[in-house]
Amino acid sequence: MSAKIRLYVDHPLGPGQSVPLDKAQAHYLFGVMRLAVGAQVLLFNGRDGEWRADVVEAGKRGGALVCDAQTRDLQMPPDLWLMFAPIKKARTDFIVEKAAEMGAARIVPVMTEFTNAGRVQRDRLQAHAVEAAEQCGGTFVPEVAEAVKFDRLLDGWRPERRIMFCDETLAPSGGAAGLAGGDTGPWAILIGPEGGFSERERGRLQRLEAAHAVRLGPRILRADTAAVAAMTLWQQSMGDWV
Repeated sequence: MSAKIRLYVDHPLGPGQSVPLDKAQAHYLFGVMRLAVGAQVLLFNGRDGEWRADVVEAGKRGGALVCDAQTRDLQMPPDLWLMFAPIKKARTDFIVEKAAEMGAARIVPVMTEFTNAGRVQRDRLQAHAVEAAEQCGGTFVPEVAEAVKFDRLLDGWRPERRIMFCDETLAPSGGAAGLAGGDTGPWAILIGPEGGFSERERGRLQRLEAAHAVRLGPRILRADTAAVAAMTLWQQSMGDWV
């Protein structure tokens, strides 16, 4: 019998390791998916790879699994952060989900001058990142950081991490020139809000030695589309796509 259901758990995984389930996990496995004692589940915690585990206790309010064998090693993503200005709720959710699927190591909501979004619910976005990893076979879950203001973000920026920021005002030759021959070390992608960066923000980025402006083609993209396009461009240039 092969395990098809994947579940993220915040618990150590290893040979013979017992993994307790909380009420929500038990409801999902035993109430929604109708698993019973003896069924198998694939577990990952973002640290110990993926493990096949047997259901040894199944209840409405809890349960327990026991790890049987490791099925995959931990696969770390490139050292790439996705930083973006939050937009409408569903589209922000989309950005976080796709960033997790495409291999972002960290996800950072950034409040810019033209950001037009309400309060960022970090816990909800983190849950979306976990769900994306569960569904796409990932063994690593990126951290969703607390929202940070644009200026505060750059005030503490460490120069060894380069920033690829998307600037629709660049000339057509802008393309990915800033990435050509670039170092594959720490990077971050910065996506502006629907109204774009302000002139002041754009000027500050242009003066930042670690920042490289990139044009994402001749069309103006929505922020959620731009996030996927920018990650694809970076991955193709310097990521782990083959």
